[in-house]
Amino acid sequence: MALQDLEPGIPHLERHRSIARHQAVPTPKHRKEGEDMARVVVEGTDIVVRLSWREKAAARHRDVRVPVSALARLYIEPDWWRALRGGCGRGTWIPGRLCAGIRHLQEGQDFALVRVGRPVLCVELRRGAPFSRLAVSVPDPEDAMRALLPLVPRDRLG
Repeated sequence: MALQDLEPGIPHLERHRSIARHQAVPTPKHRKEGEDMARVVVEGTDIVVRLSWREKAAARHRDVRVPVSALARLYIEPDWWRALRGGCGRGTWIPGRLCAGIRHLQEGQDFALVRVGRPVLCVELRRGAPFSRLAVSVPDPEDAMRALLPLVPRDRLG
């Protein structure tokens, strides 16, 4: 039984039905490109992955900090899915959308915050670091790489 059958002829209900049928529902403002994305920065002697509050909730992790001395290699992976390795651990894994959190490997663990369709900044770390690799979709991976490149040991440039 429909609502109009229960209360026929009530003017305010008719008006709302008419509005719902004939007007487009306004969409919320979209966030600016990269506004709600992780950032990779250098703070003193640490490389820090700054996460937005949404990313912290999805990854179930706070900002990630690793010492600059742990940096081994740096590159940009244009295919987001190639940046992922290992099995899913703590975090959020939405196929075709987002991979956020810790991924377990035989030789340790990776931190991944990868958005589908975006290039990924990959930071390979030495043994003893909290993670083996940081794989992060950032708004401008080339800028982040330029900031980190001087910190890569010269024997690792390739």
